Amino acid sequence: MFRGLRYNKPNHRAMKKALFLLTILTCFFNCTVNKTPEFIGVSTIEVEDSNSKFITLKAEAEFLNPNDIGGTLKTDDLKVIINNNEISSVTAESFDVPAKDKFTIPLRAKIPTDSLFSDKNLSSLLGSLLTKNMKVQYVGDIDYKIMGFSHKYHVDVIDNVKIKL
Repeated sequence: MFRGLRYNKPNHRAMKKALFLLTILTCFFNCTVNKTPEFIGVSTIEVEDSNSKFITLKAEAEFLNPNDIGGTLKTDDLKVIINNNEISSVTAESFDVPAKDKFTIPLRAKIPTDSLFSDKNLSSLLGSLLTKNMKVQYVGDIDYKIMGFSHKYHVDVIDNVKIKL
């Protein structure tokens, strides 16, 4: 009598896919991702370390992320200009942005001392040695990326850094 009717087992694979999609959609609609993190500014530039081969400069870029999820920041496009001469660039790995938090990312530049003693820098170097200050500028872009969306923050900060002799 019931020979033509068959009991179909539930398709577990399809149920897992549907549950995964439902989880993604729930997170997407309940999480705020409508704002980019706010760039607050760059802290004072200072000499972190110096020796006969390198001078390491350090500053920190400060941000506030109002979103429920993070993203990544890259600092590959930041240049370091000392006494109006481009000397180096900021080297850093990608930085993971925390959700709903105020945070800082380090901006370190390792500058070979022999690049400071080149012919084009000699007059500005002598002036720096007399005043015990050098003018350091960080200029360029910090890139923020999240789920296919990207935003650039332009950085242009100048500071007089004390030279320790």
